[in-house]
Amino acid sequence: MPKFATRDGTNIRYKELGEGRPIILIHGWPLSGDSWDPVMMELADNGMRAIAYDRRGFGRSDHASDGYDYDTFSDDLADLIDHLGLTENIGLAGFSMGGGEIARYMSRHGAKGVSAAALISSVVPYMLKTDDNPDGVPDETFQEMTKGMTGDFRAFFTDFFKDFYGVGGPGTQVSEEERHWAWLTAMKSAQYATLKSAAAFAYTDFRPDLKHINVPTLVIHGTEDKTVPIEATGRQVAEKVESATLIEYENEPHAVFATVTDRLAADLVEFFQKN
Repeated sequence: MPKFATRDGTNIRYKELGEGRPIILIHGWPLSGDSWDPVMMELADNGMRAIAYDRRGFGRSDHASDGYDYDTFSDDLADLIDHLGLTENIGLAGFSMGGGEIARYMSRHGAKGVSAAALISSVVPYMLKTDDNPDGVPDETFQEMTKGMTGDFRAFFTDFFKDFYGVGGPGTQVSEEERHWAWLTAMKSAQYATLKSAAAFAYTDFRPDLKHINVPTLVIHGTEDKTVPIEATGRQVAEKVESATLIEYENEPHAVFATVTDRLAADLVEFFQKN
C-alpha cells in the first residue's frame, strides 16, 4: 500500500481505485480510509479515480506525536494532492470530522484545484454549544467522552458505536460484524491521536471557513444523527453556504456510509458527474 511523507515527515498511507477525475475521500473518527471501500468501487465503476487515505494517527499511517489540529490535517491533504500531482477538477468528500479538513483546506489553501465538495455527516461548521451556537453539543458531553476514553479506551468504543450506527433506532440497522470492524479499526489508532482529534473536531469553529466554500457543495446528513446533530451542522451549512445543496436522509444515524451505502454512493456519483 503506497505512502507519502507530509511536510513534517509523517508517512500517510493512501490507496487508489479507478481512472478519471480524482475524488479524494476523507474518513471519519476513529476509523480509516477503508471505511470508504464500497463508495470507492462505485466511483471507479463510474469513470472516476477514487483516492482514500488514513489520517495521521489512524489506520496504517504513522502514529505521529503531534499535528492533531485542523491546520495540520488540511496541510496533510494539500501534501497528498501535491504528491499525486493533482492540479484541477478535484472532488473532495469528507465524512464526519473529515468535513473539517475540507472546510480548512478551502480557507487555508485557497481551494487549490478543487471544483466540488461533499460534506457527509460532517462536523462543520461548529459542534460546541455556545451562546451563539445554541444547537451545538454541550461541553459536558465532550468531557464525558474524554473521561471514557482515558478511563477504559476499549470499552468506551463498544458503547460509542451504538449511537454511531443507530442501534435500535428508526433507521437502517447494520450487522454486529460491521460494528465489530469499526471497533477493531478504532483499536488500531493511537490513543493519544484519538483523544487529540476528538478535541479538534469538538472545539474547532469552522464558521469563518464557510465563506471560502465557493464550489458546488453537497451536504448529506441523517436526521437521527446523535453523534453529530444535523441542526448544528448540516442544516447550518445549507443555510450559510450559497453553493450548498442539502439532502437529508430521513431517520438515518451518523454512519450513513454503512447504513445506506448504496444510496450514498449513488448520490455522490450523481453529484460528481454533474459538478
